[in-house]
Amino acid sequence: MTRAPERPSPEQPFAEQPWSVPVALHEVPETGRSFTLVADDRAREAVAKLAGLRSLPRLEAQFEVTPRGRDGLHVAGRISATVGQDCVVTLEPIQNEIEEQVDLAFAPPAAPTIVDEEGERVEVTPVDAPEPLIGNSVDLGAIASEFLMLAMDPYPRKAGVAFEPPAKEADTGGPFAALAALKKKKTGE
Repeated sequence: MTRAPERPSPEQPFAEQPWSVPVALHEVPETGRSFTLVADDRAREAVAKLAGLRSLPRLEAQFEVTPRGRDGLHVAGRISATVGQDCVVTLEPIQNEIEEQVDLAFAPPAAPTIVDEEGERVEVTPVDAPEPLIGNSVDLGAIASEFLMLAMDPYPRKAGVAFEPPAKEADTGGPFAALAALKKKKTGE
């Protein structure tokens, strides 16, 4: 099973991401800023390894980053990639094209709401809360990598291939039939 990368935390800086393209809040003008990203060989190799891919010959992203209020950002765009995987039926190498839309809002991390439920304190995060803005920055490379992994087919198949279950053999009496036959032979039954 492929594990999606975690968002960077204060303990995990952007530089530790397989593909890192940080953009700080102060680098985005009021009118917004466009980004066209193409992952280099090293970044594609690192993302492919993290995603469990055979290869990643192409990984590109186009983003529009705009301010969201005074201290947030809005990232919208798409990622596009060619991924090399193994067919789950034939185990042959195959390539798939991925196109995925991205639309995320970022804001500084808000203090969690603490609710008392039956004498227990429970931390509640709103469902529609924006993504946390870590260090007043977003990492467009990490966003592209994460959306790539979420969009990948976890069970890729070669075109026109379908799984055919093995033909059912005659009932052999189960895994211990040979032992039962041996016992009968020994006791003379």
